[in-house]
Amino acid sequence: MRRRPGIAGLQSAAAARDQYRLVGEHVAKVRTDLMKEQLATFRTQLEDFARKHKNDIKKNPTFRAQFHEMCAKVGVDPLASNKGVWAELLGIGDFYYELGVQIVEICIATRSENGGLINLDELRTRLCRRRKCSRESLSEDDCLRAISKLKVLGSGFEVISVGRKRLVRSVPTELNRDHNEILELAQAQGFVTVDQLEQTLSWTSGRAIDALQALLKEGLAMIDDGHRDGRRRYWFPCVATISTTSGPDDV
Repeated sequence: MRRRPGIAGLQSAAAARDQYRLVGEHVAKVRTDLMKEQLATFRTQLEDFARKHKNDIKKNPTFRAQFHEMCAKVGVDPLASNKGVWAELLGIGDFYYELGVQIVEICIATRSENGGLINLDELRTRLCRRRKCSRESLSEDDCLRAISKLKVLGSGFEVISVGRKRLVRSVPTELNRDHNEILELAQAQGFVTVDQLEQTLSWTSGRAIDALQALLKEGLAMIDDGHRDGRRRYWFPCVATISTTSGPDDV
């Protein structure tokens, strides 16, 4: 017959558990302190790196994107404020705030054309025209970072993916699956027809017309009836090819 542990045995086991817990807490604290020390050292080195390569970070978009990746790994956000050490070191906060303002202005100016949904590539092209700079000096990553800071303005201003394209939404429009499929299909020619939706997506005419009417109501589509075949085209400026005839001063 097994003997049950006595009071002394239970007290000894409890003391051992407490000892293990204290040792575990000490090890965890040592690791945390060491990690904090390493991060502080890395941040200091990051500031030294920023001072040394200030011009490259400001002028080279690829270098700038890599610098942001390094910052993210140690929990540093150079764009969190336009004041402080990073603003003084680089001034990149001002760059992105200015870029954000220009993005808002372009989205508002083109809203009557595209219903508040603009192709990211077209937005980048318009930004380069406005800033009188080459596409190489303003990367897609720069645009995405500036847009991410616009979320403080409330609903809208976010990037969504539709097929192969990324679109910038500046109005709180809700797109369902049918809408996304229409926009993806429209990427080939810039427009769709009811017949095309019926044949390609195996939809009924009622489903196709309902979805298209919803997109028309949101201002995302334009009607074109001027064709000999009598088929109505529904054009989508947000995914249509960017016009090559726009002037350099276009918004």
